[in-house]
Amino acid sequence: MKVLVSTDIEGVAGVVDAQQVRAGNVEYERARQWMTAEANAAIAGAFDGGATAVYVNDSHGAFRNMVASDIDERAILISGKPRVYSMMTGLEFGVGGVALIGHHSRAQGRGVLAHTINSFAFARVMINDMELGEPGLYGALAGELGVPVIFGSGDQFLIQENRDLFDTAGWVETKQAMGHGSAATLTPQAACARIREGMCKAVQASLNQPMKPFVISAPYECRLQTNSAALADAFCLLPGTVRIDGVTLSFTADSIEHVIRTLNVFSTMSVALR
Repeated sequence: MKVLVSTDIEGVAGVVDAQQVRAGNVEYERARQWMTAEANAAIAGAFDGGATAVYVNDSHGAFRNMVASDIDERAILISGKPRVYSMMTGLEFGVGGVALIGHHSRAQGRGVLAHTINSFAFARVMINDMELGEPGLYGALAGELGVPVIFGSGDQFLIQENRDLFDTAGWVETKQAMGHGSAATLTPQAACARIREGMCKAVQASLNQPMKPFVISAPYECRLQTNSAALADAFCLLPGTVRIDGVTLSFTADSIEHVIRTLNVFSTMSVALR
C-alpha cells in the first residue's frame, strides 16, 4: 500500500502564532523543524504499519517549508508550486490512503490559526451547502479518485469539524486550541510519538479492511464568501462566476478537481489586492 502524507504547519504541536508560519524569521525556522519532525513521524508510522511507499507533500504556503535533507530517506518529498492537485499532489502515484498531518480548522472556526486556503481572501467555502475547510475540500478531491483519508492530526477543532467526513480515520490531537493564537500543546516529541503510533494503526487498519472515501455527489455548486467586496469584484472577472451579494459569489463545476483548481486560481488572483 502506498500512502500520501499531506503536511501543513498550523496544526503542528507548538505552533500558535502567525509569525511561526511565515518564512523569514527565527520562529518560523523552528516551526518548520517541528513540521518536518511530524512528517517524519507519520512516514515512520506508515512503514511500521506495512506501507510499501510514502509520498510526503509539503502543503503549507509556498509549499517549500521542509528541508529535503531532513526528511526520512525512505520517503519521496513533493515540494514547490503550482500543482494541479495542490495539497493532494501525490494522488497521481496510485496511493491507497491519505494522512493529513498538522492540518487546521476552517475559516471562522475556533482552531489555532484557522483559515481555508487563503486567510487574506476567503471567509467561507461551501460546496452543495456543506461548509468545508481544507481537509474537507482536499479530502473530497482524494475521494473523487477513490482514495480515503485514513489519518489526521491537529487541534481538537480540526478533529471535530472533520471526524464525520472521514468516519473511519484515526486521529491524534496535538494541542487544545484556546483561541486563534493560543493553545495547550503537546511537546513536539510527545506529538511525534503519538503520530507515529496512530499512523501505524491507521495503515494496519486500512490494510485489513479498506476505508471509505469521502465523496460528495455531483453536480457541484461552490459558494465562496470573500473578505471584501474588492476581492469579489476581482474574482467575478473569471467567466462562469455569479455574484450573490457584496462579498459572496458562486460557480458550478462537474468535478471536485474543477472546484479546487478554481479556488486556487482565485487565491492567486488575490495577490493583486494585497
